Amino acid sequence: MPQATAHPQKLDLASVNHDLADADAERVVRWAADTFGAGLVLTSSFGTQAAVMLHLATRVVPDLPVIFIDTGYLFPETYTFAESLTKRLGLNLKVYQPLLSPARYEALHGRQWEQGEQGLTQYNQARKVEPMQRALRELGATAWLAGLRSQQTDHRASLRPIEVQDGVYKAHPILKWTAQDVHNYLTQHGLPYHPLYEQGYRSIGDTHSTETVGDDAHERSGRFHGLKQECGLHLPETVEEDLSRGSSGL
Repeated sequence: MPQATAHPQKLDLASVNHDLADADAERVVRWAADTFGAGLVLTSSFGTQAAVMLHLATRVVPDLPVIFIDTGYLFPETYTFAESLTKRLGLNLKVYQPLLSPARYEALHGRQWEQGEQGLTQYNQARKVEPMQRALRELGATAWLAGLRSQQTDHRASLRPIEVQDGVYKAHPILKWTAQDVHNYLTQHGLPYHPLYEQGYRSIGDTHSTETVGDDAHERSGRFHGLKQECGLHLPETVEEDLSRGSSGL
């Protein structure tokens, strides 16, 4: 991975986003690699379309650390999909897990995903957000590539190519891509969808919070029983962080 050529704290995000407004996905990845160097990581849930970002980013930065948060509640097919893509693409995979095993967690806290929106928020914080924050700290990440797309949620529709979340920069190379763009990329490069895609799963997370959807439904309508669009990984950690982002024009 190249050495960083600019300190992240000195970036003028307004200028950067102006320059990258019409950039294609590969250019955004290259910009991030040149800018953040060894501080750059990629995150992947190994969901429906994960192969796109994994292939796109590692073609530019082959040894890029790939963070995979294993909540302990993923589909068996997700684990085998992750293993298959790791071998095929030669991924530098970094698996992070919550501090408590699923059995111990349920014994202490119950099945929080069945306890309404507040319970689901607490579950996501413990099983997803905490491991992600730990991963970013331990890997010394100053920026991460995320395969978010504007069409997926209301929050994602408000994003720009480069943002800041909880003190870490985030780059969104395929932000403007449509589902058709994703399909075209997978087809062009002979890459697979997640094995459950053909069974009607359009957005795949934990087994207890993922459902099949109809062909005409929004791709994330099968997540979190309709209570949420986001799991928390791509949202500000605190109200203060959200207000700070807003006051800085981010």
